[in-house]
Amino acid sequence: MTKLTKNQKLAAAKIEGGKMYSLKEATELVKEISFSKFDASVDVDVRLGVDPRKANQMVRGVVSLPHGTGKQVRVLVLCTPDMEAQAKEAGADYVGLDEYIEKIKGGWTDIDVIITMPSIMSKIGALGRVLGPRGLMPNPKNGTVTNEVGKAVSEVKQGKIDFKVDKAGIVHTSVGKVSFTPDQLRENVKEFVTTLLKLKPSAAKGTYIKSVFLSSTMSPGIKIDPKSVEEN
Repeated sequence: MTKLTKNQKLAAAKIEGGKMYSLKEATELVKEISFSKFDASVDVDVRLGVDPRKANQMVRGVVSLPHGTGKQVRVLVLCTPDMEAQAKEAGADYVGLDEYIEKIKGGWTDIDVIITMPSIMSKIGALGRVLGPRGLMPNPKNGTVTNEVGKAVSEVKQGKIDFKVDKAGIVHTSVGKVSFTPDQLRENVKEFVTTLLKLKPSAAKGTYIKSVFLSSTMSPGIKIDPKSVEEN
């Protein structure tokens, strides 16, 4: 059995066993139990009352967090030459087409998001084997295949994220950094959960939001009362 470090013991001691915290309490507590020397990410895990194996109960979507995630997102835009200036002005880290397609074929994936245009997708299809397993394949459903590349880049840079329920019925995403204020974290979590509620499948029966946990990198999870998240 792995021994807990001094900081892990201190963090665990601050969490009352079996208690469900309000969202307000949890966003304050998560900062107290984070002892990493870097600005750790704050993550939320929401267990949904769905069966992801059934197509009519799949939950996936996009959300723009009010305060972003605090992460530096590296964006590659694959576009025609006439759209390059727009992509660069919006803050894209890499802009081009054929040269980047060749780099990706060679195994280069040092990026977080790829944005492209509908007319380019025929060229990108061959990259599926490299991009697919890494979750980098552009998709019209999450706004990464569009003719408005500048707008798409801006949204991603400002905190737009896409999410998908996993096989266990859990949706996991980052909602900020430990350096965020409790209010910023709270507003991000509420925006995320509100989006999940809007995406509730009609085929899902019973309790939809089953549990919500908040944690930072390497910290224990804090169980949140779902009602406190859903409240206005």
